[in-house]
Amino acid sequence: MAELNPRLAVYPGTFDPLTMGHVSLIKRGLCVFDEVIFAVANSTSKNTLFSIDERLELARKAFASEPRIIVEAFDGLLIDYVNNRGAGSILRGLRAVSDFEYEFQMALMNRKLNRDIQTVFLITDFKWMYLSSTIIKDVARNGGDIRGMVPGCVVRRLFEKFGISPTWK
Repeated sequence: MAELNPRLAVYPGTFDPLTMGHVSLIKRGLCVFDEVIFAVANSTSKNTLFSIDERLELARKAFASEPRIIVEAFDGLLIDYVNNRGAGSILRGLRAVSDFEYEFQMALMNRKLNRDIQTVFLITDFKWMYLSSTIIKDVARNGGDIRGMVPGCVVRRLFEKFGISPTWK
């Protein structure tokens, strides 16, 4: 088994699109860990708006000024990816009690598969608790003002994807 680094965490997700809630969580994760891998899921049952390459590009732009955030794609079982990268922890965010049940089940399964890798939960900052990638896409699809809820590079790309002009110019 590979040596696991307890100061390296993996923050996994689809990130379709990246929101300020995600940005806030990973930056707070850097208060606990020396480095965090922002791991964008390639194989997902979700029907994503952005391709894996687009999601990676947007994340790299958003985190360009933070060298301790490593942006990568991953495929297959998360626990295998985390182990192969030598990370000691999986970083996950919780917005509401409804998130906890799913996240708890996933953490237990990952623990069953590899007892040496820990799952660390951070509560989402209060000001981002209402945000989800799905809500952001719905608002953008209808021309709503999403500025400040997603990184600037994401705002433009969402409206380009939907082929519309924002209603809030």
